[in-house]
Amino acid sequence: MEEAGRLVMDAVRVADPDRYVSALYAPEDRRAALFALYGFNAEIAGVRDRVREALPGEVRLQWWRDAIDAVGGEAVAGNPLAEELTQAIARYELPRQAFDNYLEARIFDLYDDPMPSRTDLEGYCGETASALIQLAALVLDRDEAPRFAALAGHAGCAQAITGLLLLLPRHRARGQCFVPADILAAAGSSPPAFLAGEGGEEAGRVVAAMVALAREHFSAFRKQASSLPVSLRPAFLPLALTGAYLDRIERLGAAAATTTPRIPLWRRHWLIFRRASRGW
Repeated sequence: MEEAGRLVMDAVRVADPDRYVSALYAPEDRRAALFALYGFNAEIAGVRDRVREALPGEVRLQWWRDAIDAVGGEAVAGNPLAEELTQAIARYELPRQAFDNYLEARIFDLYDDPMPSRTDLEGYCGETASALIQLAALVLDRDEAPRFAALAGHAGCAQAITGLLLLLPRHRARGQCFVPADILAAAGSSPPAFLAGEGGEEAGRVVAAMVALAREHFSAFRKQASSLPVSLRPAFLPLALTGAYLDRIERLGAAAATTTPRIPLWRRHWLIFRRASRGW
């Protein structure tokens, strides 16, 4: 592996250890491309934490748009992640529009605007987590991947909504609310009230509603997951942790708004290994 590839792999190991482990179950010649995708995802997901205002964040996202549009050019020289990502895009003919849609969706992360509705949340998940799974599937098996685009949609929604639940304490601390306004209203709350609240029954209803939405998509994924070919399995392996995280969030209830549940590293590795060897 070249130096840029090693740097990206090491960065993913630190920033996203679960996707890192999942990528290790892919064929060796496909791993560099998966690490590039996962490194890109971690980089963009972390922009909000590295900027104080939205505008510098938008500038950063635009830099990535330009870098991806300039596949094969000099724009990415000196940036190992951009070099690896553009090489993967070129080698596997990955659709650039998917990256543009991803970056457009991530603009939402930079602001404190409320998520309007469940439909908007699912659209956000589709353009981010679901797209990432589909891109990984294209790297692994270009012929089979299109048949499982709908499955990637459910998988990404389940994974992303679970991830947002895990990040509830961080998001609330900085005044950001990914819980859709219509779900909040149904639970007797609102974005300002949920952000200002200290938990209690209202927060418990909100958490339960979001868990139910994640489980709805996870159930739809699992109903069809047995049909996944082995070649595509590594792209979906991060879903091995979704059920376990949802169980822990559900047990926490209202406390999930202020406390992030943890799963020991050894158990996360075991869950991924079990799905990698047996499927769903």
